[in-house]
Amino acid sequence: MPLPKPPTKRASRLDSAAYATNLSPSKRPSAPEAPPAPAALAASAALSTTELAVPAAAPARSRTEPEARESRSVNPALALVPPVADKSPARKTTPTRAKARKPAGDPKLFVLDTNVLMHDPMSLFRFEEHDIYLPMITLEELDGHKKGMTEVARNVRQVSRDLDALAASLKSSTIEEMSKGLPLDQTGHREAGGKLFFQTTLFEAPLPQGLPQGKADNQILGVVQALKQQQPSREVVLVSKDINMRIKARALGLPAEDYRNDKTLEDSDLLYTGVQALPADFWERHGKTMESWQQGGTTFYRISGPLVPTLLVNQLVYLEAPGAAPLYAKVQEITGKTAVLRTLRDFGNQKHSVWGVTSRNREQNFALNLLMDPDCDFVTLTGSAGTGKTLMTLAAGLSQVLDERRYSEIIVTRVTVPVGEDIGFLPGTEEEKMGPWMGALDDNLEVLARGDSAAGEWGRAATNDLVRSKIKIKSLNFMRGRTFLNKYVIIDEAQNLTPKQMKTLITRAGPGTKIVCLGNLAQIDTPYLTEGSSGLTFAVDKFKGWAHSGHVTLARGERSRLADFASEVL
Repeated sequence: MPLPKPPTKRASRLDSAAYATNLSPSKRPSAPEAPPAPAALAASAALSTTELAVPAAAPARSRTEPEARESRSVNPALALVPPVADKSPARKTTPTRAKARKPAGDPKLFVLDTNVLMHDPMSLFRFEEHDIYLPMITLEELDGHKKGMTEVARNVRQVSRDLDALAASLKSSTIEEMSKGLPLDQTGHREAGGKLFFQTTLFEAPLPQGLPQGKADNQILGVVQALKQQQPSREVVLVSKDINMRIKARALGLPAEDYRNDKTLEDSDLLYTGVQALPADFWERHGKTMESWQQGGTTFYRISGPLVPTLLVNQLVYLEAPGAAPLYAKVQEITGKTAVLRTLRDFGNQKHSVWGVTSRNREQNFALNLLMDPDCDFVTLTGSAGTGKTLMTLAAGLSQVLDERRYSEIIVTRVTVPVGEDIGFLPGTEEEKMGPWMGALDDNLEVLARGDSAAGEWGRAATNDLVRSKIKIKSLNFMRGRTFLNKYVIIDEAQNLTPKQMKTLITRAGPGTKIVCLGNLAQIDTPYLTEGSSGLTFAVDKFKGWAHSGHVTLARGERSRLADFASEVL
């Protein structure tokens, strides 16, 4: 904005002592006078009629926001008067200024359905500065689900303990104090800046005649509608994991949302794949500043440039150009603006086969490099059916247990979630009960044993007995409190795990243990789990970039042409 033209004659100015006296009762000397501004003559006249009407002995009073707007509309010349620098304490802590800086949107009031608390016991503290309202029927439903050893019962008991701790922070248990709300940060959760409100009165909210009044969901809808009528200036939102509950709420004109804090990613397409293609001009752009050396039959490249910020440690990169040798490498380390790439071993060659298994495509070669890397303690493999996840993992485990003696044994576990109807109780020991769930393990062991054709029938039988002695099948229900020492742990069908179950399994790892998680995010059988909230998605997203973990998304199926065609068209 261009500066105004300088005044033609000297303008009269307000006396600095009188101006400072009206602003604050402080006796400090006023700041140096500001230089004259254009149109100050009109401003001084306006000030003489508005500001100097206050006696000098009166206490200082800051103008409110409406008064300031009114004075600006009446006296436009006031906007051109430069402010006087005042460092008194009263000037710094003006109440009206603090109110003007308050953020634009008032905190919302979220009414929680019972299933939200059952799903995530920490959901009370996940709404930042917004307030939470719990209907009385929600507490009644929580009381009905607290018994048992299931995950839901544990969550309900945790919620009850948190609510009891919040209620104990009050000075008195009167209804008046409860109606003011319980600060959610009283129990150490500083990220929660809102308050918790309980239903202390009975609401008379008319619902449509077709809805049964005694059902718990309809009572919660009635509470939401009553709160919306009582507080029309505030946004009241129902939060529920029940899709039908949200549909009924929207049909009644009530805002409803899903609980999205448990989702790691909103879209599964954004999931980290672990593989990145290098640009076609990689050698031209990075060849001048590149350093390369060989160590132990492996070639290393140190690069710097715009590509480095897009890389992560243990990310797998490749460059395939027609007429040139392909480059398959892993990001070994990233230091500042430089990265070190390490070439990979070619497991597609029969000389480098793992327990008789060779890679058939690029992603399988990447996966075998991670599985056979002793510095990689945690590996996740995702992909559709038939991509070879279980076969490669089992072959790498047998090679490192029986040939290299790197691990003592293989432990295989999975979630026992049936695809169809349950067939009832299974007889036998723990391993016998887990036998029907481990059909994929048996199939892959049959493929691995069939590869040794020179050993004969007796040799294959002895090999099968030896392999079986090194593989232990464990149930997920008895993992709490265990510690695996020098074990090769395979978690199959990991997409059916919740993030809490995934944390329970990964934290079982002791010294010298490697954990491999396998799963297909398109085949989730656990209720209330989606691709974004699965424990496998949670683990892939949290472990990316760690120096001792790796991930590969397998894209091409190698089971059979029938399976490949069925996965595409069905």
